[in-house]
This record gives sequence, structure tokens and C-alpha cells, in this order.
Amino acid sequence: MQVVIVTPEATTLDVQADFVALPLIDGEIGVLKDHADTIGRLGFGEMQVRIGNDTDRYFVDGGFVQIANDVVSVLTGKAMPFGELQMDDVKSRLAEAEALPHSSTSETELRRQAINRATAQLKMLEKA
Repeated sequence: MQVVIVTPEATTLDVQADFVALPLIDGEIGVLKDHADTIGRLGFGEMQVRIGNDTDRYFVDGGFVQIANDVVSVLTGKAMPFGELQMDDVKSRLAEAEALPHSSTSETELRRQAINRATAQLKMLEKA
């Protein structure tokens, strides 16, 4: 099946893969060839793309996934290869997120999203 990751800046990935695992806002979805057509809302977290015996890992920053005709299309604000995540940077982003103001509803939502994003990146790093 074809796997495509598209961000506002570029097509980050366009490969043939055997399996894909994606973080949804309410869980996780695994995709094999001939998967039923599906549309889902992505959460913050780890996307795995298995090609043969190799698995590439990416951090996806929310968005949407569409699965149709053996094409997995991931539309996300940001997709980072796992190797680009650095523990010190992620811990720093988490501390910055926790320090964000949260006196209004909109500030609270932005703070929550920043904390969730950094926490998901931290979990990926700790899992490795």
C-alpha cells in the first residue's frame, strides 16, 4: 500500500509500506493492505511505517488520515522523523508549555495542546 504524509510545507513521505500504525484522538489504528476505507482524526503521537523488516517512526502533530484504495494519506501540521527528536529539547518544550498562561479558555486550550504535544514526544523518546 502507498503511504503519503503531507504537511503545509511539503510531502514528507511517499513510500510503499507493509503496515502503518497511527495515533488517533481516541486510540490507535493499524493499517494493512486492503484496509476498509476510513477517515480519522489524528492525535499527537507516534506513527510507525513498516517496510519489510524495517520500521520508520515519525511524530505526527494531529491532523487527519484517509485510507482509500490502498493509499494511506496523512495530512498533518508537522511530521518529524524520530531521529530529529532530542530529549533536552522536548523537556524544554514541556517546561515552556507548562509555563504558558491559562487565564482564559483559549489560553487554556493552547496550553493543553502544547503540553499534550510535548508529552507525546517525551513518551516516544522514553519508549526507545
